[in-house]
Amino acid sequence: MTSMAFNMDYTALLPEIVLLAAAVLGLLGGSFLPRNRQILTRWFSLGALALSAAAGVRGLNGSGPMPEVIFSATYALDIPTAVVRVAAPLATFVVILIGRQEFIGSSRESETYALLLLATLGTVVIGGTTDLLVLVAGYLLASIPLYALIGLSRTGPAAEATLKTYLIGALFGVLLMAGVTVLTGLAGSSSYAGMREALSTAPVAAVAGGAVAVLIGLTFKAGSVPGHFWIPDASQASGIAVAAFLTTVPKIGALIALGRLVEVLPGTVNISLLVALLAVAGMTVGNLAALTQTNVRRLLGWSTVSQVGYLLMPLAVLNTSDNAQGALLAYIVLYALTNLALFAVAACFPGRENLGDWAGVARAHPWITGALIVSALSLVGTPPTAVFIGKVIIFTVTWDGGMAWLVVAAAANSVLSLFYYLRLFRPTFRSPPPGTLPTDDETPEAPWTVKAVGVALGAAVLAGAPLVAGLWLAATT
Repeated sequence: MTSMAFNMDYTALLPEIVLLAAAVLGLLGGSFLPRNRQILTRWFSLGALALSAAAGVRGLNGSGPMPEVIFSATYALDIPTAVVRVAAPLATFVVILIGRQEFIGSSRESETYALLLLATLGTVVIGGTTDLLVLVAGYLLASIPLYALIGLSRTGPAAEATLKTYLIGALFGVLLMAGVTVLTGLAGSSSYAGMREALSTAPVAAVAGGAVAVLIGLTFKAGSVPGHFWIPDASQASGIAVAAFLTTVPKIGALIALGRLVEVLPGTVNISLLVALLAVAGMTVGNLAALTQTNVRRLLGWSTVSQVGYLLMPLAVLNTSDNAQGALLAYIVLYALTNLALFAVAACFPGRENLGDWAGVARAHPWITGALIVSALSLVGTPPTAVFIGKVIIFTVTWDGGMAWLVVAAAANSVLSLFYYLRLFRPTFRSPPPGTLPTDDETPEAPWTVKAVGVALGAAVLAGAPLVAGLWLAATT
């Protein structure tokens, strides 16, 4: 604990305050605006997200040799918090951009933006908190808006996906709170400060039970095995932009929260082995399930399940490798960028639900197809894309951390994933059979702004690789 442990500086929470204020004001403003002027809440939300991310940038320079904590050591102002403060709002910014067709003119437009802002705020709180009770509050704040967002489509599958997400979220939320209760009781405090020392003398079985409950509870937010069951259904049934949000933004905060928890758990519990096993399970289950999918969004949903497996690798060696935290943060950013690029491409053709519907896209839309190819190969880990650099980093860190077997398992899963990522863009080079759907004249196309976002994100997937590689080398040498 630092001298700033009891700092009550509210200005330090400016990024979070902006998100909260924007959600409330946007909801209230939308209630009084006529239907044809609801778009004002869109621009207001975009501005608030940009302002929140800009306010969070100041923490990227670090906070000195010791991280600063505020509000009785319940919230950290460190590099991981700065990353989630910047990455989560920017990702939501992109989601709103690619959701132009989906959101503008809808009967719940202002409410949608308010829900996105609140879920983003919950994600930021989860990533920045250093207190178990605040973690529970952030979990609820990040989860409850998701239920409404998934159901906005107002279809039978969306209702089913909403119910499934709610039930799984409630189950894992109860598990999380049970674990928080056990760990708080054993440590005598809900704050992470000093928890490692207090838990080291507690009964091992009780500590293990509480730790496992909290970790498994957080897998719901991370979309990781075993809390992953809702992801594919929600991705398929919800709108494309909502699917992009729920497969990207919640993971950012949840994985950073998992990292903070792994750091404070005592050595009497082999939590690293559990995380490693969850990583392998996530990669394998996600990849095997994705192999048989024909719906584009459902395939991408299973893809995100597998990608969380790779994101868990640095956490497995967090206590044995000095560079594990940096590797996790780098991979989170690169994954978010690439996943959003894939969903942006999908948003360009909202009528093309299945892989076979993408026939003829390459000839009619070569730039968008290029973004699709680059993003799909990036998630495989193909040079010189962004996620390739991320995988090199996490594989190196995991190997140096003493888990060579986990690297081998991850490499095997990367090869396996190649088969279904190739299926994403292979149909685009085929000619559609005469007289079959869809064609560009019979299916709706996205505005040029959405297509521009897709192409720009695809270019960023390529441009981000050398940038991150250079930053990583500069930070580790």
